[in-house]
Amino acid sequence: MLGILINEKEVKEMEYLIKREMDEILFDLRDDRIDHIVKRAMEERYKVLFTLFRRVASPNECLKYMRKDKRGRMKG
Repeated sequence: MLGILINEKEVKEMEYLIKREMDEILFDLRDDRIDHIVKRAMEERYKVLFTLFRRVASPNECLKYMRKDKRGRMKG
């Protein structure tokens, strides 16, 4: 396990960067031209980013980025 000390400004910057990356992945996942194998890798990257995001973002912000499973239930 690793630890890190960052100030509030750095937390906001990290939150911003992670959100932009997750937004880009979500946009690309809707593109039908992208192969399903590539999309699976993108899903895995999204999971890692969301795990990091949960550590710095508020619960309300996290809810905005939670994905739904095939049945429409929230996952994350």
